[in-house]
Amino acid sequence: MLMNQMSCAEKVVEGKLSVTPVSSEVKWHNGVFKLNSSTTFTVDAPEIDKSNLTSYLLASPLNIKSSDIEGGDNRIVLKVVPSLDGMTSSEGYRLSVDRKGVKIEALSGAGLFYGVQTLLQMAAESSDIPFIEIKDEPRFQYRGMMLDVSRHFYGKEFVKKQIDLLAYYKINRLHLHLTDAAGWRLEIKKYPRLTEFAAWRPQAVWKEWWNGDRKYCEQSDPRAQGGFYTQDEMRELVEYAAQKYITIIPEIEMPAHSEEVLTAYPELSCTHVPYKQADFCVGNEKVFEFLENVLLEVMEIFPSEYIHIGGDEAGKASWKTCKLCQARMKKEGLKDVNELQSYMIHRMEKFLNSHGRNLLGWDEILEGGLAPNATVMSWRGTEGGLKAVKAGQKTIMSPGQYCYLDGYQDAPYSQPEAIGGYLPLSKVYSYNPVPDSLSASEKELIYGVQANLWTEYVPTEEHVEYMLYPRMIALAEVAWSKQENRSWDDFHTRALKIVDELKQKGYNPFDLKNEIGNRKEAQAPVEHLALGKKVKYNAPYWENYPANGESTLTDGLRGGWNYNDQLWQGFVTKNRVDVVIDLEKDTEIHSVAADFMQICGPEVFMPAKVIISVSSDGENFTVLFEIDHEVVRDDEVSFKNFGWTGTANGRYVRYQALASDKFGGVLFTDEIVVR
Repeated sequence: MLMNQMSCAEKVVEGKLSVTPVSSEVKWHNGVFKLNSSTTFTVDAPEIDKSNLTSYLLASPLNIKSSDIEGGDNRIVLKVVPSLDGMTSSEGYRLSVDRKGVKIEALSGAGLFYGVQTLLQMAAESSDIPFIEIKDEPRFQYRGMMLDVSRHFYGKEFVKKQIDLLAYYKINRLHLHLTDAAGWRLEIKKYPRLTEFAAWRPQAVWKEWWNGDRKYCEQSDPRAQGGFYTQDEMRELVEYAAQKYITIIPEIEMPAHSEEVLTAYPELSCTHVPYKQADFCVGNEKVFEFLENVLLEVMEIFPSEYIHIGGDEAGKASWKTCKLCQARMKKEGLKDVNELQSYMIHRMEKFLNSHGRNLLGWDEILEGGLAPNATVMSWRGTEGGLKAVKAGQKTIMSPGQYCYLDGYQDAPYSQPEAIGGYLPLSKVYSYNPVPDSLSASEKELIYGVQANLWTEYVPTEEHVEYMLYPRMIALAEVAWSKQENRSWDDFHTRALKIVDELKQKGYNPFDLKNEIGNRKEAQAPVEHLALGKKVKYNAPYWENYPANGESTLTDGLRGGWNYNDQLWQGFVTKNRVDVVIDLEKDTEIHSVAADFMQICGPEVFMPAKVIISVSSDGENFTVLFEIDHEVVRDDEVSFKNFGWTGTANGRYVRYQALASDKFGGVLFTDEIVVR
């Protein structure tokens, strides 16, 4: 026992364990073990784990030597054991330090590996390792990151570099988005046009390609930009990841996001015309032959339990008029195109199950009925995942609001261009993937959590790392650590240090110490004459972005850098914003104003006209001010206040904001401030 090394009168001095993700249980004892050049290690584990761990430790910064000699001091002992008291996860471990050295015990090689990561982080602080006992295990079995390598291609060595860091923070899944309109990224020997043609485009930057003619080109074309992984390269990546206990999960998109396939092999679309469609023709039996042949080669490369089939954002428009699709629907008794998609997902699931694999897909695979053994990856909020859980099926939570790392992580004006959104480190860290409303058995079906980096606006490797870190590390702690053990203030302190460490290791993280933070208007409630007053909507707000419903425009809460914070209310009707605020009595008014935002990528625009009026009876209004504004499409995230100042009297304030005839789009506002 460690306690025998000190007298009962000695008081244990507890330190601060700077380990990320934060550990489950920590007990401190007096004393330190000094790591030095004479320290040796032994690994008692199955042969493949022994080989992985030995190679890893010999290459680690610990600078220690392997030894087969048992017993003695100044040793690090790694041992797989049949059981550990109170340990429920095979990835858990117990790490204890005393005068003899360090002992890490686990139920599996993965558990030993995660214990080593904890030791490495402790040793990075000091070669004096405190006498300590750590019991640690993950909250979730699935702890993932998705990297989109279709929109921009990143080479094998770069992916390895990210695997190194993910493993250090106990992430165990790397999901590669290998196929999409922008490029097919995996060699398929049976279909060479996928990499001779569909992996290449004349423009290196996705945005230029997307805003241009969206054409592909031959690999031999001098203009060719893009790339792909050969099967041998991907096997190398899969093996490299496995040595660090990370499983790579491939994603092969279907039925949508397949423009590149349907241009290389147009006979697989409903029209058989290149550059015409994004959705496979579900009525065409040759489509299933193609997809099954592709997946056979994919499964031969990837031993993962899951094969991700996408399933998101299918337009389905051509299916309604395609003779083959309509014939399929009639034959199978399908009532609509949603059920036609479900037919495809069910069929692909049966194929994967017959080869010992499981299907994973974005939450649209719920539409038309969920395949019986599929796992849902919930990205459009949490509803899809919760629906799957209620149906008794596993889900992986990945809601855009918390897990989409392609959004701005700081004030947009201070950042490289992004797809939109605002997801600071604190918001990622605040995520709890398991709602309290679930029963104990339902909570067990939350299989894990994943962060995603879509790369439309991320053209370089440096930019990838900038968007990933440190936000991905926050997600790693969400995925591993108990909810009750997590503290934002503690994590933020560690994250500042981690950013400096990442720079020293050659990564390019966001510089957290210079974070500007949220829009100043959002940082404190605003007091004004209309606060808490009733609002009548002459035109409805958009149900997709209701914010706080009918109290939104007078609740005193201002929006941040993006409408995804649920403080901005959206309007899409023809008249857009048309509301009347009841101040409850005639009031002297000196200003009426509201903020709007513009982010042209997702079709969010400023109003073209604002009209502000007052009334004493709620029927007859006097116009105080009309503001005309020229709406211009740009690449910025911008905000503008539209308001009137002067002197007027009235009980009712009417605020109208009209959309541009040229651009339309969505209007977002957060508060109508009356003073």
